[in-house]
Formats: sequence, structure tokens, C-alpha cells
Amino acid sequence: MILEQHYLACLAQASYLIVDQKTNTAIVVDPRRDVDLYVERAKELGVTIRDVILTHFHADFLAGHLELRERTGAKIWLGEGADAEFEFSAMKDGGVLEAGDLRLEFLATPGHTPESTSILVYDLAQSAEEPHAVLTGDTLFIGDVGRPDLMSSVGLTSEELAGWMYDSLRTKLMPLPDETIVYPGHGAGSACGKNLSSETWSTIGKQKQFNYALQDMERDAFVGLLTANQPDAPAYFPYDARLNRREHPTLEAALADSLGALSLDEVLRLQNTGAVVVDTRDADAFAAGHLAGSVNIGLDGKYASWTGTLIDPETPLVIVADDGLAEEATRRLGRIGFDSVAGHLEGGAGAFASHPEHVATHTRITPDELRARLASDAPPLVVDVRTPTEWEDGHIEGALHVPLARLPKALSEVPVDRDIVLMCKTGYRSSAAASLLATGANRSDRTVVDVAGGMDAWSGVEGACSA
Repeated sequence: MILEQHYLACLAQASYLIVDQKTNTAIVVDPRRDVDLYVERAKELGVTIRDVILTHFHADFLAGHLELRERTGAKIWLGEGADAEFEFSAMKDGGVLEAGDLRLEFLATPGHTPESTSILVYDLAQSAEEPHAVLTGDTLFIGDVGRPDLMSSVGLTSEELAGWMYDSLRTKLMPLPDETIVYPGHGAGSACGKNLSSETWSTIGKQKQFNYALQDMERDAFVGLLTANQPDAPAYFPYDARLNRREHPTLEAALADSLGALSLDEVLRLQNTGAVVVDTRDADAFAAGHLAGSVNIGLDGKYASWTGTLIDPETPLVIVADDGLAEEATRRLGRIGFDSVAGHLEGGAGAFASHPEHVATHTRITPDELRARLASDAPPLVVDVRTPTEWEDGHIEGALHVPLARLPKALSEVPVDRDIVLMCKTGYRSSAAASLLATGANRSDRTVVDVAGGMDAWSGVEGACSA
């Protein structure tokens, strides 16, 4: 048996390729939407992808089950209780898939979602009684468990799902042998939990020892603990959860309509009719000069997740990217189902460099410059766009806290009669926030700048005060 974890850092997402070498067959669990890596790896190993399994209907990315079905003829499996537009087979709790020396056993583990399923992996050449590993999807993470607050749109409360999670952990996963390897669906950086570890695997024994959610407690205490202080869910999560249930175009079909090059005139026309121009360059390059009205979401960060958080999925998009990166930028949006890309600006930033009438700039200041401005007779207002947890760990005294995820709907909270300094951890999110404040109806005569290096740089300034 071969079991490979394929980890996609930009989405903090793990998928799995499981191979039985006796029958030369493979099964893919929770594939990303761009499935070339599974197809090519199967070809390298000389095996056929026979089945694809979704542990649940994912909210944070668009899975590649339909792509693998089209490319390989793979059969799609879901847990019991799942409902979808496409053809699939439902596997009941305790159901088994076998191929040669490989056995997969489905465990119904509702809690994150009603249909959530974990997969026990047996290498029968080693043991038919002791599982080698368990693929836990978004039920059990390393250091955390899946959040229970994403299903309110279908009439289920966080408390109901948290109660189911309590039972799933204690009746299905915690009784497994301590040596069982835990392979989760996500790692640190995912918004599907609130305390995920940077480790991408562990064991049942270690999780029972160190994971807060697996400690001895009564159901009511667990429900209260799990439902408290969950971070804001990115705005695109309900969209992806619905889309993963539907029969929708494959990524290849979507990219065929999205990779075209557009002239500057075409981009301006699209922008004037409601399209959003997403400038994917780094914050310093964006500040030096960008197409007026564009939004800065850099490829050097969690680009797809922030695009999904800040922009409506139905809004037409135009990409501005450095040379050779437009396809990557478009593909990464395709991973979350954002297929409304109209194309990219031909020539990138060079296309508007000689058209100053369409160019805007943005000022970035150093922590020392911020300290001087705060000490002036007319100090600016610092708007901190970090998460609540980051804010609680320390912030500049007198700052206004508006997390970036909430900013598109909270623009009215930012004063228009006072100069603004935007702050985040490193300068990535503050640049995005500054670009949002400079678009359309959000423009005003106030000065808006952001701090290069963010709180990381500010913390190193002698005498920097924080509360």
C-alpha cells in the first residue's frame, strides 16, 4: 500500500492518494480542483484511479471530484446522508471499499457537517485488525476539531452540530488504537477551525494527550467550548459548500474562458461596467502605481482565500499580474470556484505605465514615521485589520479594530474626516484594506496610508506602545 499526502499550502488543504500495488488501483480522497497531480502521479506509479471520496461538502475550496470523474472515470463516494446533483454512491457507517491489500472503512463522524465522514485505512498485508491510519477530513485536525457553525443556512444550529461532534470524537475516533496515524483535511491557516497546528499529521494517542477538544469534559462544556470565539467564516464559504453539491463545469472548461489577454481599453470598459480589477502584485509594487480603482490581493499571500472573502463570487474579475503569473492567479481562483475571471491585462502593469490618467499611487510608511505622526498635533487614526485574536495579543493604543474580513461591510465604521493609517501583521492585509478604501464610493479627501511590515515591524520600534 502507498498512502501519499498532497498538501496545498496556499489553502492549507490536504488531499490523499492511496494505492494498492497488488491490483494497481488508486483512490483519491478530498482532491483539489486542479487534478493533474493525481493523474500524473498515478501514471508514474502505473495505477488506475478507480474511486474518489469526499469526506464532506467542503466550504473552503472546490473539490476535484467532477474533474477526476471526467479524466479517469472514477466513481464518486460520499458519506451517508449526503445529497448532491451529480451521480454518486453513498457509503453507510461501517461500509468498506477493498482493493487487494487495501481496505477503507467509512466512519460516519458528523459535527463539522451532517454528512462528514472519516476513513479508516487498513494495509491488509500488515494487519486486518489494526488500522494504519485514519483520514479525518474536517472532523479532527491536529490540535483542533472542525468548526460547527457553517451550516446555519440549512437550519442546523452550532450547538446541535457541536453535540454531534462530541459523540463522533468519543465514539468513533478516540477509541481507535493510539498508534493510528491521523491525517486531517487542513493545517494551520485554514478557517475551518480556530486552533489548527502547523503539523500535518499526528497520532490518535498524541491528540488524546494534547488536543483541547479530546480532553475529559461533559457534553455541555464541550459544546460551549467549541462554539465560543470561532473566527469569522470567509464570505465565500456558503458559495463553495453549495457548489460542491452541484454538477458544475470542470476547471479546464472554466479556464478556457478565463485565460485571455485583454487590452487596457477592454479592462477599463469592464471596470466601468462593474468588474473588479484584482492586482496580484506585492504591496510595494502596487503602492508605486496601479490602475485606479483596483484591489490589491497579492499572490504572495493567501490570495484565493482573501479574494473569496473580499469580493462577491458572481462579480466579473480582471487580473493584473507580473509576467508569466496570470495563469497561476486565475487557476488559484478556480480552486475556490471563482470562475468569473474575464481575463488578464495584457502586459501587466506596463500596460498603464504610460497612461498616468488611469494610474493611482498609495503611500506606505515605516513604523518610525507612524510614531512621528501619532505624536503630531493632528494624529491619524490607526485602523487595525487583524483578527480578534491578534488584536487581543496587543495593539496600538487608541486604534480602531475592523478585521479585514469584515471591512467590505463595515466601511462606514471608518471615519471619512480623519487621516487613516492601516495596520496588520506584515503589511499584506493592510495594503488590501487601503485599496478597498480607495475604490468607488469609498473614496474621500482623507489621507489613507498603511504601515510596511505591520505590527511585526512596529513591535521592533523602540518605545512603541501597545495595549
